[in-house]
Amino acid sequence: MQKVAVIHGPNLNMLGVREPEVYGTKNLEMLNKELEAEAVKLDLELEIMQSNHEGEIVDYLHQNYKELAGVIINPGGLTHTSVVLRDAVASVRLPVIEVHISNIYRREEFRKKSITAEAAVAQISGMGTYGYILGLWGLKDVLRKGKY
Repeated sequence: MQKVAVIHGPNLNMLGVREPEVYGTKNLEMLNKELEAEAVKLDLELEIMQSNHEGEIVDYLHQNYKELAGVIINPGGLTHTSVVLRDAVASVRLPVIEVHISNIYRREEFRKKSITAEAAVAQISGMGTYGYILGLWGLKDVLRKGKY
């Protein structure tokens, strides 16, 4: 069984509370339970982490990449600002799929540029929390094909 990680970046611990008109009413615990159930269907071992701190996410990637087959990441606001996180994603040489709950290309101008996507194999944006499920399916397919 392949092990994959889902990394929730800054402010995703506030799902269900923060701007429900943009991010919906589902909280992080509910989302994580859905992801765990979907991972079982896909025969994937799933590890989930959330951090509001860039360095913790970088450390997680650096410390765990040898055990992981791939990563789903929602970098939150770091998407638009963090060269450090982009470089960490690139350095681990794993297939990474970037997920955004809202469509970042239909929002404020500063959100329309993703620095981290440049190091990812794909990006899913604007599908709500279902984007994470799509990300798991996409990652499973990428791993099956072995091309990334």
